Amino acid sequence: MLIVLLYSFLQKDTYAGIIWSFSWDGWFNVFLQEDIFDETVNIADAHLSIFLRSIRLSFFTTILTFIVGFPTAYFISTRPEKTRNIWLFMITIPFWTNLLIRTFAIMEIIRNEGVINTVLIASGLIDQPIQILYTDFAISLGLVYVYLPLMVLPLYASIEKLDFRLVEAGYDLYGNRWQVLRRIIFPLVKPGIIAGSILVFIPSIGAYVTPRLLGGGKSLMLGNLIEFQFGQGRNWPLGSSLSITLFILVMIALLFYIKITTKKGGERD
Repeated sequence: MLIVLLYSFLQKDTYAGIIWSFSWDGWFNVFLQEDIFDETVNIADAHLSIFLRSIRLSFFTTILTFIVGFPTAYFISTRPEKTRNIWLFMITIPFWTNLLIRTFAIMEIIRNEGVINTVLIASGLIDQPIQILYTDFAISLGLVYVYLPLMVLPLYASIEKLDFRLVEAGYDLYGNRWQVLRRIIFPLVKPGIIAGSILVFIPSIGAYVTPRLLGGGKSLMLGNLIEFQFGQGRNWPLGSSLSITLFILVMIALLFYIKITTKKGGERD
């Protein structure tokens, strides 16, 4: 990381690499760009759109994994102790498979000749394949599939410790299911929700393989932009600056998590 930080303050060489001369160009080009004709400075719209897309897709991925992961974790936590390990084992099985292979599996399901379109055409619901692959939806679907276990496991750890006598007390006080969920269960499992959200959001915002394959190079994310600068772009200082920027975003998320958990611990004390 220190080497990357150092490279971000150097000049780029013509054929990749760096020139050992101090320069702010790498950091300048993260958010700004200079017109090659009149030398006016404008906002780097392409970089900004990639930043916003990365944050948006990571946020949606976190929300979707929570929507799917919370019922899953709650279901596992309420099973008999003898069968809980079996359910957890099934959740962790995808980690045994390489990420690249799992991403190719998603492609086979959502491509134009894949499982979904084949079933829909055979059932007569559609006449032509629906374009799912190479869209933001495809990237979100892939990220949710890849990082779902990272949401389920922290939620399970929190829900397992939940005193369900409090849930019964909520029903005894004439609370409906939504009120019990919102006012009893959610506050008590809040540490697991925050931990799972951080564990999903951080790797999602820096994802490379999933956006590259499912996005088809059309919907770049930060990881793809960084790789492009170190590869075809041949701009190592800019790639280093983007890497440090991503590192800062991750640190902000981690500091937010530490602040929330510390505050929660202080309230309990």
